[in-house]
Amino acid sequence: MRIRYIQYFAFLFILFLAASSCNRNPKEPAKPVVYKGLYSFGPEIKSFKDCDNSQEFWVTDSSAMLELQYSQMNFEKPYEPVYVEVEGVKIKSGKEGLGSEYDSTLIVKKVVKITKEIPQDMCN
Repeated sequence: MRIRYIQYFAFLFILFLAASSCNRNPKEPAKPVVYKGLYSFGPEIKSFKDCDNSQEFWVTDSSAMLELQYSQMNFEKPYEPVYVEVEGVKIKSGKEGLGSEYDSTLIVKKVVKITKEIPQDMCN
């Protein structure tokens, strides 16, 4: 009888582990994608405009490099757009906060390229 209880609890434990390992965060895809577009930064706006479809996103810089490299370009005024290629993931924006007016948020994981020169053939 005691062995049955041990088997029962072992089965429940294994079932719990299996269920919890399948519980990924559905808001954030596992693999980052390269996005190419225009990034603007200032006191109230951190936005990205995708060159492929002109969709705009709020930006969260988890790499801690995008905002740093942008500020090192020494613009005289904020919100000057720059061309960027970044690895990141898109998630649905929250309902509150600065990015709430955007449908989606781009979480930047890595900066591939940042330049003041905006390619006219890609981003009009």
